[in-house]
Amino acid sequence: MDMQNAWNVALKDFKTYSRKPSVIYATVALPLIVGVVFPLIVNYSLHRGVKELTAAAAPALMDSFSIWFLVGAAIIPTAIASYSLVGEKVQKSLEPMLATPMTDGDILLGKTLSSLLLPVASLYAGSISFMALMDYFTHGLLGRYYYPNWDIGAILLAAPFAALLSVEANVVISSRMTDVRSAQQSGALLMLPFVGLYLVSELGFFTLSDTNLVILAGVLAAISVAMFFMAKATFQREEILTRWR
Repeated sequence: MDMQNAWNVALKDFKTYSRKPSVIYATVALPLIVGVVFPLIVNYSLHRGVKELTAAAAPALMDSFSIWFLVGAAIIPTAIASYSLVGEKVQKSLEPMLATPMTDGDILLGKTLSSLLLPVASLYAGSISFMALMDYFTHGLLGRYYYPNWDIGAILLAAPFAALLSVEANVVISSRMTDVRSAQQSGALLMLPFVGLYLVSELGFFTLSDTNLVILAGVLAAISVAMFFMAKATFQREEILTRWR
């Protein structure tokens, strides 16, 4: 694979996404909610809630909110990745790229980069806001700065691999569909295992400790690599060019 070709594909996609407000909104909405709204909820619970938040309960509440960065990592790339093939086909901008001498690996790697970098950057920006606001609101209660810590570090380590898995799965799905909405709806199903993981952790059946999250990151990385080669094996540019008429 040629990294220059892949980066050229990614740059082309970046220009396309910059003209799609819906894609930008979908990318920044959840990190904004987690990074700003959730700390405001904690602040409200501290000062104006019916029952004020205690120093013993605050860390558990903040940790439960931080898990949404992992869940969001599986959700956010769906808007971009599902559009990467189907949307371009609808706008008739895919055929010229598929007709170039670039390999299937170059094209898929470029689309993976374009679908991955913006969501991950958005998540990390949201995490900075989340940690800063949480520390600001809870420092007086806890007597210390709670973030950064190993738990959120492990979450932010696992999040890019969750996003990568989401990207690869959505590229595979979108390469087999001819409608953007159907591709997005099918790709969004990938978030269900991560939502389920969050629910079982909240119910106490599984602990999302930093060690478990590091193991999860390794598993997600291995699955993502396998998914990339699966996408490469199933990606048939001739079929896309002839069948999607």
